[in-house]
Amino acid sequence: MNARLKNKWILITGASSGFGAAAARAFAAEGSRLLLGARRVERLKEVSVAAQAAGAPAAEFHSLDVASTASVKEFVDWARGRTDRVDVLINNAGGAQGLDPIASGKDEDWEAMFQSNVLGILRMTRAVLPLIPHDAGGSILNIGSVAGHTAYEGGAAYCAAKAGELQITRALRLELNGTGIRVGTVDPGLAETEFSLVRFKGDAPRAKSVYEGVKPLTAEDIAEILVWVAGRPAHVNIDELIVKPVDQAAVHKVFRRKF
Repeated sequence: MNARLKNKWILITGASSGFGAAAARAFAAEGSRLLLGARRVERLKEVSVAAQAAGAPAAEFHSLDVASTASVKEFVDWARGRTDRVDVLINNAGGAQGLDPIASGKDEDWEAMFQSNVLGILRMTRAVLPLIPHDAGGSILNIGSVAGHTAYEGGAAYCAAKAGELQITRALRLELNGTGIRVGTVDPGLAETEFSLVRFKGDAPRAKSVYEGVKPLTAEDIAEILVWVAGRPAHVNIDELIVKPVDQAAVHKVFRRKF
């Protein structure tokens, strides 16, 4: 257990599944206090119960849609009723919609990706910043993607959105220089969560095929890294961290075993 994280308030968006839910459990095991937000409140309740069982002194949850400024304000007002500080903000909410080339892409998919992955981070950060203490190891950790570094066919909007997340992180670090607030991004490669199921809109066989023959990252792998990054001494900032499974040398270079 890292004493630097014990009783600290950790706010996680998109906490109902995947990286967010795993991060809730991982920080809970460090004795952190949790503020959890997502659209699926019933799933949030399950994550909250699991986090408390894992050791969180508090694991409270509230509906949150980062694509809505009103929802973000309501969530942060709710959070202010529970604490006057947020030690770590994890901007995890996001995801991909579809894998269509630009020629047949859909406005609703593009807009959804920019709303969650780009504008959602801006909204949440703006709203939570007044609660993050200066010079006390406070952190803003954004979940990016290797897609923000390398484009691929069918990923134009998602790659652009994740590149936007990366540039937001870099700009924010410059803007907060001197405050003691740390700003970083953790950028996973191939990871098996609900990501592909959401991208392919419930097509389970197609989603499963993404990981065939590969040992991908897990949500727990990324959660462990987030705990490590947030738990560094207050003067240490992990700027950008790219994480891929050993089977993935690059976005286009994936080794697949034949069973």
